[in-house]
Amino acid sequence: MVIKDKILLITGGTGSFGNAVLKGFINSSLKEIRIFSRDEKKQEDMRILYMNSKLKFYIGDVRDYDSVNNAMLGVDYVFHAAALKQVPSCEFFPLEATKTNVFGTSNVIKAAVNNKVKRVVCLSTDKAAYPINAMGISKALMEKVAIAESRNIPEGGTNSLYNPIR
Repeated sequence: MVIKDKILLITGGTGSFGNAVLKGFINSSLKEIRIFSRDEKKQEDMRILYMNSKLKFYIGDVRDYDSVNNAMLGVDYVFHAAALKQVPSCEFFPLEATKTNVFGTSNVIKAAVNNKVKRVVCLSTDKAAYPINAMGISKALMEKVAIAESRNIPEGGTNSLYNPIR
């Protein structure tokens, strides 16, 4: 993967995984790193912490296709980390987990296809392999959505959005 002068979007970029991805790429040859999340306070904290002109911040929610699509304009690569991942929260609010983890992923992948993104990496969990709770079920469905959406990419289009690493 050639990243020199490319643009990376991290959905859920203010979360723990988003921060880890950012730390891995902040000193790379990427032209721009976009942090996409709903949390304006955490975005401001990151802006102050890094004070790096390579970072661009986008307020939005993966549940809203238009905000995802807007943030994805001109993007080359996406790390999709936006999710509800606290097991108790997902148990109490399974529809909210579905809206974010399943429908949000669909929005991310559709926007990626629309914007001709080269590669999307979707973060899942071991709980999706044998789902016994709402979080695991919603992340397992997220994987199914990623696979299904990747089948709809026109021939000659985006290069294999779904490429499982086992």
